[in-house]
Amino acid sequence: MGEARKDALRLDFDRRLKVEFHGTKVTSDAGLLAYRELDEALGLIAMIHAKLRDIRTGKNTQHSLTALLRQSIYSRLAGYDDTNDAERLAVDPAMRHVAGGRAVERSAASTSVMSRFETEILTQPKNLELLMNLVGEWVHRVHQLKSLKYIILDMDSSVSPTYGNQEGSAYNGFFERTCYHPLFCFNQFGDLERALLRNGNVHSADDWRSLLEPIVNRYRGYDLLRFFRGDAAFANPEIYRYLEAEGYFYAIRLRENPILHEKVEHMLTRPVGRPPKKPIVLYHSLRYQAASWKIARRVVAKIEWHAGELFPRVNFVVTNLRWKSSNVVKFYNKRGTAEQWIKEGKYALNWTRLSCHDFVDNQIRLQLFALAYNLGNFLRRLVLPKPVKKWSLRTLREKLIKIGAKVISHSRYVIFQMAEVAVPGALFREILNRIRRLRCLSVPARPG
Repeated sequence: MGEARKDALRLDFDRRLKVEFHGTKVTSDAGLLAYRELDEALGLIAMIHAKLRDIRTGKNTQHSLTALLRQSIYSRLAGYDDTNDAERLAVDPAMRHVAGGRAVERSAASTSVMSRFETEILTQPKNLELLMNLVGEWVHRVHQLKSLKYIILDMDSSVSPTYGNQEGSAYNGFFERTCYHPLFCFNQFGDLERALLRNGNVHSADDWRSLLEPIVNRYRGYDLLRFFRGDAAFANPEIYRYLEAEGYFYAIRLRENPILHEKVEHMLTRPVGRPPKKPIVLYHSLRYQAASWKIARRVVAKIEWHAGELFPRVNFVVTNLRWKSSNVVKFYNKRGTAEQWIKEGKYALNWTRLSCHDFVDNQIRLQLFALAYNLGNFLRRLVLPKPVKKWSLRTLREKLIKIGAKVISHSRYVIFQMAEVAVPGALFREILNRIRRLRCLSVPARPG
């Protein structure tokens, strides 16, 4: 690893070309410096400084827990989803500088050190709790930059494929595979409020309170309107009662049943005449009380007649909103953005790669992926200029993070001579200037 002094490689198609490798002088992840600058401006990693419990007993500990946590998060943000990559990243100049501490002058943590950090130190019960809460505390820190008028929570589950005899792995009939079944909650900005890893064979709504309650508790101190959306898996009277007691407006899809079908039967007669190209959409609001409900609640029905289809598409949404029926349905339909953000986590960060044997180790990996996702989303929504505001996390990784750079060290300065291809220097400068303006707005954090 590092800088190998070997003869240059010659290329036959053009003998003027030589190829050399300079491991400690060149990086392919120079864009991580912008994320490290945002981290420092908001004091994100510093929030957990001195809170993590260090179980290391030796006197020759070379890396602080803060530096190790940074290395875990930033490596995942750059697309290195396994600690096996740490051996090479330990000498990468960008990773050394974003991790900080001893790594700047020597090297970052090796694979063995990172593995012990994630599977032995972070898996301590108190550390795991701190890590799970840190995801939401980062969101709270960002909310302090500007006042909120309302918050919308979208809850959804996903699938993380498993292989071999992993603890908690089970066959899930819905996904038709052996997997874990994690649960996520996002806000309207795409920030991940909290994530929870669960066994593969649980129902989509299992442990909903463990995920939702800490989020609700955190927003109690805010003066704002509160909303919740969920698909039919969360059509549970316990969830309705909880949200109503906490002052949340909700829109949750309700599965069709004979009683609901009977209540809209008068709208299920096929319209007379040639069907138009655009669907005919009808709405109906009704009161409905299922056998498991203690009170009747409002249900909004949406009936769609499509050209070429013999029967209409009928959907029901249970809600305590007093809006017009069409507005309730439009509000619920935006719940699909949560599925989009889950896909971003899968494709940009590969957060479904939970390959450890022990369940708690995989719970830690999911939380580290969640923190990497939020850091990436914060930079996108708080910092990016308008021309690149809509870049996906995957595009940001390929174009911004993966900027190649040659590193030159002087007595007083370290210079990253960055390639100017996908991201020009003017754009990178504007990103840094926007981060500096955020620093003036953010709450000072303890040094990390």
